[in-house]
Amino acid sequence: MTAEDRFLWLEDVTGGAALAWVAERNAETAAALTGDPLFETLRGELREVLDDADRIPYTVRRGAYLYNFWRDADRPKGLWRRTTPEQYRKDEPAWEVLLDVDALAAAEGEEWVWAGAAVRYPDHRRALVMLSRDGSDAVVVREFDVDAHAFVEGGFTVPEAKTRIAWLDEDTVFVGTDTGPGSLTASGYPRTVLRWRRGTALADAEPVFEAEHGDVSAVGWHDATPGHERSFVSRSTDFFHDELHLLADGDRLVRIDVPDDAGKYAYRRWLIVTPKSPWLGHPAGSLLAFDFEAFLAGDRTAHALFTPDGRTALAGHAWTRHHLIVESLADVATRIEVLTPGPDGWSRRPLAEVPPLSSACITDTDPDSSDEYFLDVSGFLQPSTLSFGRIGADAEVLKQAPTRFDAAGLAVRQHFARSADGTAVPYFVVGPAERDRPGPALLYGYGGFRDQETPGYDALTGRAWLARGGTYVVANIRGGAEYGPAWHQAALGAHRVRAFEDFAAVAADLVARGITTPDRLGITGASNGGLLMGAMLVRHPELFGAVVARVPLLDMLRYHRLLAGASWIAEYGDPDSEADRPHLEALSPYHNLAADRPYPPVLLMTSTRDDRVHPGHARKAAARLRELGHRVLFHENTGGGHGGASDNEQAAHNEALAHTFLWQHLAGEAE
Repeated sequence: MTAEDRFLWLEDVTGGAALAWVAERNAETAAALTGDPLFETLRGELREVLDDADRIPYTVRRGAYLYNFWRDADRPKGLWRRTTPEQYRKDEPAWEVLLDVDALAAAEGEEWVWAGAAVRYPDHRRALVMLSRDGSDAVVVREFDVDAHAFVEGGFTVPEAKTRIAWLDEDTVFVGTDTGPGSLTASGYPRTVLRWRRGTALADAEPVFEAEHGDVSAVGWHDATPGHERSFVSRSTDFFHDELHLLADGDRLVRIDVPDDAGKYAYRRWLIVTPKSPWLGHPAGSLLAFDFEAFLAGDRTAHALFTPDGRTALAGHAWTRHHLIVESLADVATRIEVLTPGPDGWSRRPLAEVPPLSSACITDTDPDSSDEYFLDVSGFLQPSTLSFGRIGADAEVLKQAPTRFDAAGLAVRQHFARSADGTAVPYFVVGPAERDRPGPALLYGYGGFRDQETPGYDALTGRAWLARGGTYVVANIRGGAEYGPAWHQAALGAHRVRAFEDFAAVAADLVARGITTPDRLGITGASNGGLLMGAMLVRHPELFGAVVARVPLLDMLRYHRLLAGASWIAEYGDPDSEADRPHLEALSPYHNLAADRPYPPVLLMTSTRDDRVHPGHARKAAARLRELGHRVLFHENTGGGHGGASDNEQAAHNEALAHTFLWQHLAGEAE
């Protein structure tokens, strides 16, 4: 199916004919799923989880306050609020509401969705609030007076666009946005960095830096840390490569001489680098620290803060005032250490013990003034525990998330499947500790963009699937980064099939172990994971009993021409390149659908407001499957953006649709 795309008209996102087709498909899906008694039961249970008032309110410290964004049944669009550290220690903290998004949406007649806020450092008195219409990536930016709880009249305001904005000082920002022809890259992100001064028009902002049209984006920011004030601009040439420049006097660019594929940033006296390929004698996946000023002068002496081996990978790191907390994975199990710089180098010691088959992460620190940290630990069957600590002292449990599904009789195991090329692929199995015969199973995968899938408590899956007797499986396939950069790079471009082979190997291993059977094995994935679902459908339909693909990427010959698609060429390849087009055509699910294959039933879900992965991918695939006579349902939420839902009501509805569909096809005979 490469000569003609007869469903191209479905790419017209808001076209009358396309939306009429969407309405017809939505009605069919509603008739097939919402009439099932299970649907309403699930929707109610899942809405209860999403609105749970007892869940942990995670925070970000800004000066003297801890900030949080909160949604519940009474405030579906949410509240931006803050409290003090002393209040946060209480079971029921007193919160100061800064912005009521529900009230704002009602007053302005807009379906506003909170998209974050950049609070000005160091006084924290003003913020650049970002609001999305119905969940899209594009946002409106408005300056907000935090103490007055009001938008600033005549303050910084940017119309709807995929804007990048950051404070330079109290009267100046760095901004990249849509200012007309030539201001955006081919991917739809800002191409220019402007210095915009208060009281002047955006059109008169001073150009600081410009990337190429074929780049992904350009961004500028300012580090206002006392004694280390510096401004930077970065040019992302593709999704995985960027140039970092120090903005010196007179806007002179000083390139930081670090490989383009490496992560890099400055923190106080340090330049931190995470190379994705071997560099200066250090392996890919390392965490390196250099003295920033010495590096600029030519010194390449590195402190190796983390060095991977074949089974370990860097998962993250966070600064406190005097220390660095490093998170790593060993066969997808979390380890946490605290590192401390000293006159003789960096010392290290464990920070906390993490239970087996669980994961942990630092959710927040106070790098400006203290060595405090918040540590969150959870597992598939273990609700989150949030602890508060100071480096050098014992941590204390501060908050505990409630149990939201019955885990009695359930267990977590880790297995390894053998892929087509012999690679051992880890995966987690969550389900009955004892089972005398195969049962329904749901296999999740992503496998792209350096993603790491670690254990975590998912109350939605717990209620909708595990508590009803299903087994849940998470596959750590190549394309992710569970074993560092090489794990990701192994499935890039023409090697994408390795991710598909890994996933198929996990599916076959589940059957070989007697956990499930092909007719009772469902699969699910979103975005790049939706591409994975489409690939499984056309390559291995015999392995599965049902497929759910959310906001999927399915047309691999046109993806680069749709919305943000051009930014992913480094991941998949360029359809306009003679070298890349053959493998993209071979792996494109949309172009490999056939009438004579026994496909399992499919549910495709997308959003009209998804301005990242074009809804045309799911629309066209559904139309093609229908034309070929296959079983397919399609649901398109009008809002929600790439997340698929703008609020808890929509999220509960979508989850109930998906799990009703799965149970309809995978339940089998009553056990």
